[in-house]
Amino acid sequence: MHKIFAPLALLLASVTPAHAQPTNAVEGDAILKDFAFATGEKLPELKIHYTTLGTPRRDASGEIANAVMILHGTGGTGKQFFQPQFAGELFGPGQPLDASKYYVILPDNIGHGGSSKPSDGMRMAFPKYDYDDMVSAQHRMLAETLGVKKLKLILGTSMGCMHAFVWGTTRPGFAEKLAPFACLPVEIAGQNRMWRTLTIDAIKADPAWDGGNYRQPPAAGLRTAASLTMIAGANPYALQAQYPTRAASEAYKDEAFARTYGRNDANNVIYQLDSSRNYNPWPNLEKIQVPVLWINSADDFINPPAYGITEKAAARLNTTKFILIPASPETKGHSTHTWAKFWKDDLAKLMAE
Repeated sequence: MHKIFAPLALLLASVTPAHAQPTNAVEGDAILKDFAFATGEKLPELKIHYTTLGTPRRDASGEIANAVMILHGTGGTGKQFFQPQFAGELFGPGQPLDASKYYVILPDNIGHGGSSKPSDGMRMAFPKYDYDDMVSAQHRMLAETLGVKKLKLILGTSMGCMHAFVWGTTRPGFAEKLAPFACLPVEIAGQNRMWRTLTIDAIKADPAWDGGNYRQPPAAGLRTAASLTMIAGANPYALQAQYPTRAASEAYKDEAFARTYGRNDANNVIYQLDSSRNYNPWPNLEKIQVPVLWINSADDFINPPAYGITEKAAARLNTTKFILIPASPETKGHSTHTWAKFWKDDLAKLMAE
């Protein structure tokens, strides 16, 4: 039986089975000099790690014309997209993001993966980055290191979905098309903000955290963080269908928790969850005038469909197609966004426009 309990965008680091990186993948680092954050803090160098597939192709004016950027969720990395349920559906010959046709760029965002992050040494003295900073770093990586001045597509999942809306409202037209999956284009509030801050509060309340200067990981705080993340990322329909007894549920809970607990640095988790604090593209949605494929899933605990937000937003986004994937025992809760079989045909239609 296939396991469906994929924690929120790999929040506590990679908890999915290992997956092979394609032999044609190329890794690199963008070193962004004198990076200024929205808080006024600065770093003399900010590193953004990235992985690419495919080859850049240039148009008559010499500019790269086939670049696609895919943005990961909270706690993830660009390499998460090499999982077979994503890469196996999208990057092969004739598939929607065929790597022989497109130059696919997969960055690790600030605070994640191989990019600059608190656990590199600065701990809680690391600049308090937010989504605008992350998008600014993505832009500088593209322009300064990769020489990309235009994107065919930005596809983003979860946090990356929100980044796509930030791109669309702050740099309209840089990407010819947007594909935001698993988010809402509105300030993070209510339950969504609550579970994030509950997680942060739990880590900080652990005496072992010691203001971020812990000698050993704050186990109690990280245990609460893992527990909240497991619930936030789950599909309750599938859990009920696949684990219909108390014994089965508890056995799977223990196995899933063991895969999730303690896989990420506590300070990194705090920064990752708090970076959404200023996100709010809502006032500027009309600036998005490129084709948009926006997809959410009905079993998403983090972005439930009954808020009425999607209907109001869609009325203002006149170039957007919104799709709500119905909940079923086969969908993956919030993590439906990384299972391309649910939406790859719609993505193919978007790329063909």
